[in-house]
Amino acid sequence: MDNKTQADTNRNHQSKWTLRNIILIALIAIFTGIIFWGAGFLYTALTVALTPIGGAPFANDLLMGLWCMAGPLTGFVVRTFGSAFVGEFLGAAVEVFLGGQWGAGAFISGIVQGIGSELGFTFTGYKRYDWVSLNASIFTTVVVTFAWDMIKNGYNKFGIPLLIALFITRYISTFIFGGVLTKMIVKLLDRSNAFSL
Repeated sequence: MDNKTQADTNRNHQSKWTLRNIILIALIAIFTGIIFWGAGFLYTALTVALTPIGGAPFANDLLMGLWCMAGPLTGFVVRTFGSAFVGEFLGAAVEVFLGGQWGAGAFISGIVQGIGSELGFTFTGYKRYDWVSLNASIFTTVVVTFAWDMIKNGYNKFGIPLLIALFITRYISTFIFGGVLTKMIVKLLDRSNAFSL
């Protein structure tokens, strides 16, 4: 069996908590935490732009996939129980330490988003690392974060048509950033032989 085939076989199974995986999670968290911090400015600009037409709530859902990308990315790359949760939470922690506009509240968001991301991999028993597990993680992330926003951000006061539109917007955003972008990053890492180091 050649090295590439062996690497592909190993990539389809759950890995263990190793120093290499911990460093990889930390690097993903730093990278995504910087993105989360920058997304705060984009959120403010989108809110200002959408408010005159009554679309301010959409700013949160348009960017939710960006804020939740660390979980699916970490879970899909590291493939270890708890890695999606840890990656998302640490990404939020980096955002806090960079002075993100939500302050320490981002820790709570990181916990909620991390739980949502981890659940998808849990439902597949940590045995599948393909579009099925990635879509499961995307779906559970959207459901858990949307339920949280029903409580935290007053989504429970919105009418049903607006809630449906916000849910669909969040799902599309999370699918693009947590799904398509994750697959593209993993493909680039595979091509660079980063997983065989």
